[in-house]
Amino acid sequence: ADCYPADHAAAPQIVLHGRKPNVFACGYCTLPNGQGRPENASLAGQPADYIVSQVADMREGKRRSSTDKMGSINAMMGIAKASNDAEVRTAANYFSKLKFHKWIRVVETDTVPKTEISSHNMLVAAKGGREPIGKRIIEMPENLDRIELRDPRTGFVAYVPKGAVARGKKLVESGAGAFPCAACHGPTYEGNGAVPALAGRSPSELVRQLYDFKSGTRDGAGAAMMKPEVANMTDDMRLEIAAYLSSLEP
Repeated sequence: ADCYPADHAAAPQIVLHGRKPNVFACGYCTLPNGQGRPENASLAGQPADYIVSQVADMREGKRRSSTDKMGSINAMMGIAKASNDAEVRTAANYFSKLKFHKWIRVVETDTVPKTEISSHNMLVAAKGGREPIGKRIIEMPENLDRIELRDPRTGFVAYVPKGAVARGKKLVESGAGAFPCAACHGPTYEGNGAVPALAGRSPSELVRQLYDFKSGTRDGAGAAMMKPEVANMTDDMRLEIAAYLSSLEP
């Protein structure tokens, strides 16, 4: 599904079509332009070595999810094991050269639309007005039909509690008792070597990864640096850190 092929560089076979029988096209889930969606990862602009290392960790069982119920993650585990090193490097080199564009609008609010899970497993507005946001991030497509058609010219809105962005900024810049995030991820959180970019990325994705680091289901060489960062991290801190980072321009 490549709605606007002229919007990105020519993509390799493994990205657009995969390899039969069991290596699914990378671009179907993360999109050919690498923007990604809340249930997976945004790969555009991520360092190639980082992408390669994470697929290797998945193959070796060092990067797993804290839940076994998430279909997109289970699918990625299978693809990682079925892929070969050359395919992974080809895809990683392609995605790393793409420019990540901000397409998540972070909105601070006290109330949010009541939501339900769509047939496509995304949060969408339900009938029945609004409700308090509580301690949640509600990330949903601006236009579900266009998103399900893999249209990269629309995007998402992420509702966060009022004050979360400012509180997250303090946590990110101080390190909350550990190292400031910029020490490894770069001064504008654009990534550095085998360390991923964070600015403007999905808050759902960011919270999942912080949780997985703390639970121990995300391991491997790169994860070792994150262990002290998340050791004392609470649910509120994860929410606020993700709200701030997602609000930034990549």
